[in-house]
This record gives sequence, structure tokens and C-alpha cells, in this order.
Amino acid sequence: MTGSPTRAAWFNCQAGVAGDMAMAALVDAGADTDQVAHTIAGLGVDGYALLFERVQRCGVGATWANVVVHHLDDHDQDDHSNETDHHVPHRPASEVLALLDAAELPARVRARARAVFERLAAVEGTVHGVDPAEVELHEVGSLDSIIDVVGVCAALESLDIDEVWCSPVAVGTGTVRSAHGSLPNPAPATIALLSGAHAPIVGLDTALEVATPTGAALMTTLAAGFGPVPSMATEAVGYGAGTADPTERANVVQVVVGVRAASGTHEAGTPVTLLEVNVDDVTGEVLAHAVTALLAAGAHDAWIAPIVMKKGRPAHTISVLCDPTAEASLRAVLLHETGSLGARATTLRRWPQRREMRTVAVDGHPVGVKVSGDRVKVEFDDAAAAADALGLPVRIVIERAVAAAHEVGATETSAAGAPLDP
Repeated sequence: MTGSPTRAAWFNCQAGVAGDMAMAALVDAGADTDQVAHTIAGLGVDGYALLFERVQRCGVGATWANVVVHHLDDHDQDDHSNETDHHVPHRPASEVLALLDAAELPARVRARARAVFERLAAVEGTVHGVDPAEVELHEVGSLDSIIDVVGVCAALESLDIDEVWCSPVAVGTGTVRSAHGSLPNPAPATIALLSGAHAPIVGLDTALEVATPTGAALMTTLAAGFGPVPSMATEAVGYGAGTADPTERANVVQVVVGVRAASGTHEAGTPVTLLEVNVDDVTGEVLAHAVTALLAAGAHDAWIAPIVMKKGRPAHTISVLCDPTAEASLRAVLLHETGSLGARATTLRRWPQRREMRTVAVDGHPVGVKVSGDRVKVEFDDAAAAADALGLPVRIVIERAVAAAHEVGATETSAAGAPLDP
């Protein structure tokens, strides 16, 4: 038997990412605007208009999503794009989650949107030193940000996207204004979200807030991985525009939509390149740094194995698994970091299983988990940090994180009437 094809979307965020840009990119790629608007209307809130317009950014035709908040109340005012710095009154995370729970939303839309705001609450709680259940969401709790998140999830549903992938994410420099005053750019929540997911980043010499907390939360929560576009049969490409139109770059998020073959013992699998070098004159510290650099550059995986070379010399093989499109760049990193005089490559095939990155709270501390079917794999660095803060053995934190992930999965299954990952 063979599995069903998997529909995937890869976001190119090397000019930055914001919620409205991601939603607009999906609409530009073919997501039905009526379906997106109808899904957002399921929130049951009034006082806004959602407009999609055709624009150009540095000569690139794109779609711009504009959420106009008509009636400003104690929670909301018009503050929308990846470059705004206006003050927006806060909204408790518990209120946002309650709004999603009460909304008339498709099960997968609700589950994805809820996961995004749970991750935001966990990270904001860590940044500000408060319990995630009590954290106040400022800019990311405004009505337009909620519409952005639900709109992205609705557009993914319209395109029937099963997997989300993401490129390295661009960030700016300098400072940005927020409800807390002037903050470093990228904002603390943004960089915490990206670093917590081990997402590779690219620095842009701009004071614009090109990566917003909402955009970072969407990518780090929904993306199965970061790096070059995965192998797929491409169906559509879309461009979502930011509000600003700088002359030095096209301020757009690109999305590529296509079909990936489902994994299974009778499927052809996905082509993958194995890069290797043998080294006998590199220290353990340099070897460890090389693996870190390779993963940051987009490798699927990297590892070290001890070997014995000619004349009985102890040595190591550094192996790198990567997408064929990233072979040249990762080979350069491998040679640069190890000083090896050459590398070799082998073409293989792999059958990656579908997985979803989530964040659960263990006694108020965020812990990342990968969920695939019934299996939950805890991010050890997150568990170790929580264990250190709580004064618990790391094995206990891992057990609690796994239990929390299973509890969330059971809740989503009950809400949907069937598992999210068939």
C-alpha cells in the first residue's frame, strides 16, 4: 500500500515575515478569499474589514493583506504590518485562547491557531517572568494580529496544506517601539521564538521590524523544519507584501505550494545528499562547532563517527544530510569549518515522517516537542533549562512534557472527531 500525497507549503522569509504577509502570500498562491473571510468571521467579532490588494514591491507583483479595525476599544487600534511600531493595548492570553475555543472554526484551523498563541504565551511568559496562563499579549494580542493568525491557518486549510516548511528568517537591527518602550530589534519575543525552535536567521541592515513576533510564532509553531525548499511537485507560488516598500529589496514573503510523496516502504522516497569528510587533525571542540554550523546552515542532520585511517591513525568522519539544492552551500561550510582538502557526496533517498513542532508548558516553563503520530520527542535543551529552573531531574521534566503533549493531542482529537495526523 502507498500513502496519500502530502500537500506542502514552503515560506521564503529571507526578507522577513509578518502575519499579514504570510496570509497574503497564501492568498496570492490561490487560497480562496471568501473561505478565508468566512473562517475568520467564525471568531464572532465585529469592527474590522479585511482587504486584499494587488501591489508591487521592487517590481514584484504581490498581494497585500490589510486588516482595518473600525471600532477602537480598550483592546484594539489600527496597528498592522511588519514594520509598524505603534502602541496597542494588551489582551490576556487566556482571553485569546477562550475566543478561539468558542469560535466556529474548522478543527485544524482552531488547533493550529491555538498552538500559535500557546507558543506565544509560553515565550512571552519566559521573557517577562510570568506564568504563561497569566501573560498579557500586547501587539500580538490585538484584533488584527488574531485575524492574521486565524487567516493564515484558514488559508492553509483552503489550500489543504498538510506540512509547512520555512527558509531561514531575516531579522533587522537597531531598536523597535513596543508597549514596553524601546526594545532591541529583533524584539525579545521574536528572537526567543526563533532561537527556541533552532530556526536559522539572516541579518538585514535595516531598522525596520522585518520579522514580527506574530510572523515568528506562525513559522516556529507550524513549520516542520527550516532550510531550502523541500523536494515537491510545485503547483503554485505566491507573494505576500509588507506595508513598507524599501528600494533596496522586495519586501515580500514568498510561498511555494506543492505535493510531496507520502512516506512508506513502497514509495520512491525523497532524494537527499550525504556529504562526508574524514579528518585526523581536528579537535573535539572544532568538530562540535562544525556540526552546529552545518545545522544552522540548513542541514537536515549532521553527525560525527570515530574511524581508523591509514597507518592506524585515529580520526573522525563528519557526515551531513541535506537537500540536494543545498549541497554546494553546505559543502562549503563543511570544508571551511574542518579545513579538509576535499569532500565526497552520495545521493540517497529518505522517508521522513510527518511531524509537528509544538510548545507545552511544564510548571510554567516552555518546552518544545516534536509530535509524529503517537510519538512525542522532547527538545532536550528546553527540558534541561526547565529542569534547572524548577530544581527537578531532567527525566521528570521530559515525562511531564510528553504527558502534556499527549493531553493536548487528546483534546484536539476530541474536538476534531478524528486525529489531526491520520
